[in-house]
Amino acid sequence: MQEPILTKHRGVPGIEHLDVYEHNGGYSALRKALRGLEPDQITTMVTKANLRGRGGAGFPAGRKWSFLPKDRSIDRYLLCNADEGTPGAFNNRLLMEFSPHQLLEGCMIASYAIGARQSFILIRGEYQLARLRLEAAVNEAYGKGYLGRDILGSGYSLDLLVQRGAGSYEVGEETALIECMEGSRGMPRQRPPFPAIKGLYQKPTVVNNVETLCNVPHIVNNGADWFLGIGSTSCPGTKVFSLSGNVKTPENYEAPMGTSFRDLIEMAGGMQDPAHPLKALMLGAEPPIIPAAQQDTPADIDAVAKIGSALGAGAVIVLDDRQCVIDFTLRATQFFAHESCGKCTPCREGCPWMAKILERIETGLGTSDDIDLLADICASIAGKSLCALGEFATGPVLSSIKYFREDYERHIAGYACHVPSHPGSARMVLDPPHSLP
Repeated sequence: MQEPILTKHRGVPGIEHLDVYEHNGGYSALRKALRGLEPDQITTMVTKANLRGRGGAGFPAGRKWSFLPKDRSIDRYLLCNADEGTPGAFNNRLLMEFSPHQLLEGCMIASYAIGARQSFILIRGEYQLARLRLEAAVNEAYGKGYLGRDILGSGYSLDLLVQRGAGSYEVGEETALIECMEGSRGMPRQRPPFPAIKGLYQKPTVVNNVETLCNVPHIVNNGADWFLGIGSTSCPGTKVFSLSGNVKTPENYEAPMGTSFRDLIEMAGGMQDPAHPLKALMLGAEPPIIPAAQQDTPADIDAVAKIGSALGAGAVIVLDDRQCVIDFTLRATQFFAHESCGKCTPCREGCPWMAKILERIETGLGTSDDIDLLADICASIAGKSLCALGEFATGPVLSSIKYFREDYERHIAGYACHVPSHPGSARMVLDPPHSLP
């Protein structure tokens, strides 16, 4: 296995403090960048390394930086997306809590590369410890001269602000994040124009995820070829995966991109109860469900896309054969119905209707027509909503029908679900199974 990169110093006492971070090699990449590299050289290095966004979209970070206007007299901003809202994902939280200076160093180098004089980190409002540690790290960085005017005598100046969000999944979309940062309700903007042209405060803006930026200092220190030698060919580097569900040790695990889901489960200690085998994987609430038969798929952006799902932000929710897929699909759909900003009709109307139909099926009151009705609603949402939230909401529904249609038919036939009801579920559990009147 590849030695951890982003989590290498996890467990080092006091690593959240600047002096300990420096003692373990921290800020050496910033010194190298400011004293020996031109901004365009850093962008070229990150582009060559093929660092792809770790927040879900997988867009190459270097290419995104290169989209900004070449005229550096135009004000521009770096905005770090720390509004981690994907159910089952808690890797960004780990990175901010145990090593906030690693993120700050990544922000500083990226800001230097794109010519930003002001950077922002918008953090999820519920992440209290992460916010406190980031703010303390920012104060330490100003005190040591890593932020402020004429950093390390290079002539480059940078200010950085940590801003709290209001706890919205929708704000994870980059234009909604910009709206939130400006003090407005977190709703997506119509594009074009894209943030690279008109973003925060109508200025060119780069939006990168926490884990993406944490990789930047390591690329600067070790080079693009080093990074390309880790992980898969099309998705180099490591990924911090959040394993949860029916595994023995739910936790964050850093592994090379392309590690199979089977191996990730083994890293988490294996299945919680060996008597109950894997049934399915949910990569957060949004990507299509992956059945157990595909657990040997490499966990990288392109390989997962080839089987019709998406790697997302790194959440891996493990379901064994005791779990009801319809129950999880219902809860995912209820999540999207709740988190929809309501700006566009397909998502605002479609998500609640899908939740109502799924609840009807779950309680044994559905009809055979409901399955086709769900598919029809999904077709009315996919590709027709303003942002990806509507598209995301269709993933669990369509994939659960594709791979677990017998579960739907069982519920519709009026038989009991073979797993116990979770707290607060409206599901009717009948034992022994029999038809409802």
